[in-house]
Amino acid sequence: MFSRLRSDIQCILDRDPAARSTWEVITCYPGLHAVVLHRPAHWCWTHGFKWLGRFISHVSRWLTGIEIHPGAKLGERVFFDHAMGVVVGETAEIGDGCTIYQGVTLGGTSLYKGTKRHPTLGKDVVVSAGAKVLGGFVVGDGAKIGSNAVVIKPVPAGATAVGIPARILPSKQGASADATPEANKFSAYGVTLEDDPVGQALKGLISSASSQEHQIALLWQAIEQLAARAPDGNCVPKEAQREGCFEAGKLNDLVGK
Repeated sequence: MFSRLRSDIQCILDRDPAARSTWEVITCYPGLHAVVLHRPAHWCWTHGFKWLGRFISHVSRWLTGIEIHPGAKLGERVFFDHAMGVVVGETAEIGDGCTIYQGVTLGGTSLYKGTKRHPTLGKDVVVSAGAKVLGGFVVGDGAKIGSNAVVIKPVPAGATAVGIPARILPSKQGASADATPEANKFSAYGVTLEDDPVGQALKGLISSASSQEHQIALLWQAIEQLAARAPDGNCVPKEAQREGCFEAGKLNDLVGK
C-alpha cells in the first residue's frame, strides 16, 4: 500500500513543476486524495458493499471535486491534475500513467445496465481540460485528447484527437507513443501547436504572408531605383511612373540584380 502511495506521489512530482515537496503533494493535491479514497471505495464495491462504496465515493467527491464511481478501475500512477469537475463513470478503466485534467468526463452513451458503457484508457494517455470521452471504446496507449474535444470513437495508440466531434490525427512516432523518447513522452495538456491542424494551417498562412511582404519590399526598392535613374534617360518619365506605365523589361532586370 505504501509503495503504491509513494509511486502516486512521485508521478505528481514528475509531471507538475508546481509541486515542490512530498509534504505539499500529500496535503494540497486533491487529485491524490481522490485516488487514495477511490481504493477503499472500489474494494467495497467489488466485495458486495455497494452502498458503502458509493458513500465513500460521495465523500471523496465532496472533498475533492472529483467524482469517480467506485466501480471504475484505476491503474497505477494516475494523476488528476487540478481536476475540479472530473467525472469518471462506472465501467471506465484508466490505465497506468494516465494524466487527466479539470473538467474531463469519461462518460457513457448507453442506458443498459451491466454493459460496457464507459471508455477504457490505455497506458500514458493524456486527457486535456474540458474533454469529453463518451462510449465504451478504447483509447490506445500514449494517445492524447485535446482540450474540449468530444471523442465518440476509438483513438489508436499514439494518436491525437482534437475538435468537436474529435478528428483523429495519426502519431508522428509510429503506431505507439512508446516510440517517443522517455524524456519527451509527457506533454502538459496533451496537445502542442504541432498537433493542431488549424494551428499548422495558420502558421503556413503567416509564413506565406511574410514571404509576400518581402517580395513587395524588393519591388518597392526596384521602383525607387528606377525613379532615381530617371534623369539619365534610361527610365520612363515621372508622369508615366504615376500612371504605372513602367518598362517591364528594365524593371525585371533591376529586380534580378
